[in-house]
Formats: sequence, C-alpha cells, structure tokens
Amino acid sequence: MFITPAFAQTAGAAGAGSLVSSLVPFVLIFGIMWLLLIRPQQKKAKEHRSMIEALRRGDQVVTAGGLIGKVSKVKEDGEVEIEIAEGVKVRVVRSTITGVLSKTEPAVSE
Repeated sequence: MFITPAFAQTAGAAGAGSLVSSLVPFVLIFGIMWLLLIRPQQKKAKEHRSMIEALRRGDQVVTAGGLIGKVSKVKEDGEVEIEIAEGVKVRVVRSTITGVLSKTEPAVSE
C-alpha cells in the first residue's frame, strides 16, 4: 500500500545483484585456500607415496617414531622389515616411513 510497484521492482533487481556479489568473496576464499593449503598437501602426499613405493633392500630410512635403520626386506602386505642394530630387525608399516636417508644403487645387470 505504501510501496509503489516501480520501487518494488528495482529492489528485486538489486537483490539478485547483491546475491552474486555476496558469493564472489566465498569463491575467492575457497580459491585461495585451495592454492595455499589443499594443493601443496596433495603434492606432498603424492611425493610420500612415490617414495614409499620406491623402497628397496639396503635403503637407510627414518620412521615416524624416530627409528633409523636399513631396510632388510620389503614385504608385499604393506610392511617393511628394518634392521635397527646388528641382528635386531623390526617390522614396520610402510606408511610410517617418513624419509629415506640414503638410497642403494640398483644392481647392475650383465
């Protein structure tokens, strides 16, 4: 009754424009979060996965618990046997290996 039809129409059009303009910051925030957090984390996980797949006998590794040892056997079921001292062997899950200190050279085929 107090609002004219012309004024009501312009308010509706402005509402649609404000909806789009209010979504732009959320899209920008998500884009920045993806670039700064998600993408580097995925890249690091991919590098860790490839490092674990490349493990072989003789590599010196560090586990998440801080154990340093030499890989004595790579098993198929996701485990690795590590020799941490002379005659002391420990079975660890592959995913707990955090780093490879030194790689062994592949055997030369003749």
